[in-house]
Order: sequence, then C-alpha cells, then structure tokens
Amino acid sequence: MKTKTRCGWCLSSDLYRKYHDEEWGTAVYDDTTLFEFLLLETFQAGLSWITILNKRENFRKAFDNFDYQKIANYSEEKIQELLLDAGIIRNKLKVYSAVTNAQNFIKIQEEFGSFSKYIWAFTNGRPIDNKPKTLKDVPATTPLSDAISKDLKKRGFKFVGSTVVYAHMQATGMVNDHIAECWTRT
Repeated sequence: MKTKTRCGWCLSSDLYRKYHDEEWGTAVYDDTTLFEFLLLETFQAGLSWITILNKRENFRKAFDNFDYQKIANYSEEKIQELLLDAGIIRNKLKVYSAVTNAQNFIKIQEEFGSFSKYIWAFTNGRPIDNKPKTLKDVPATTPLSDAISKDLKKRGFKFVGSTVVYAHMQATGMVNDHIAECWTRT
C-alpha cells in the first residue's frame, strides 16, 4: 500500500495527520466553526498548534462548544472558573480576550450579516491557492493577513496579530498552503 505524501508539519502524531487530512485548508463558511478556529488560534499564540489540538476537546467543553453568544456573556465567575481549568491554556489575558472577541464577533455579524461574509470579503469569497512547493515556501504572514489583523484590532479584537490571522486563514481554507506533493492536491 502506497503511503500518502503530506505536508511535513503534520507528521509527528496521528492527531496532527487527522487534522491535516480532514480539516486544515478546507474552506469554512460557517460562523460557529470560524469562531472556534479564531478562539483556538488566539490561545495558540506563542505556543505550538499541537498543544492546542491536544486540548481542543477540553476547550470545547470549557467554552460551551464554542458558542460565541454564551461566551460573549460570560460572568466574572465563569472567567475565574476557566482560569482554574487545567484542561485549557490558563492565560488570563487570553481568557478575557475570548469574551471580548466573542462580543466583537457578534458586532461584525450585526454589521455584515455574518462573520463569514466579513472575513471572506477579504478574498472575494474564494480561497487563495498559494501552491507552495515546500514548507519553506509557506509564509508566516502576508500583506493580506496584515490588513485583516489591522482591521480586527481596530474593531477591538485581541491576540489577532498577523501570524495568528494567517494561521486562521490557513486553518479555515481562506488560503491553501498544502505543499505541491501533498495528497490533498490530487
């Protein structure tokens, strides 16, 4: 049986391979899923993605299945409960930013009809296929992620630097950075 060629970053664990094969780079237009990745990416800032993937189900449970309506209304008591939850990243600023970002996410929905319409407008509603030959060809940021980051920050979002935004774009399929030899391209 021939083995699949994958992007090199996902080879260290079955969880990474599954995420790569089934999610990463697949276009997401659903607001709930877009928020899930936004929350996870903001917690990932400064950490490895595998750390977040390993805790993803803990995050799902702790953050009410990524229900941004609920998260936007978290009480101080709930925030303190999250800060004691060893199953997630207990960074105080990131926990508070999850609430702030959920509130701003809803404001964008109110302004644009959905977060999906807002975020995908940056790519005219279509994924950008960068067609990288190797992992070295995959950038950490782009002028587009710089622009989205700047706009999100202007709207009050936290932990949305250009690197976090670009990772979000990759995760949600706004950009396709699967390397040329990756089986997902065949």
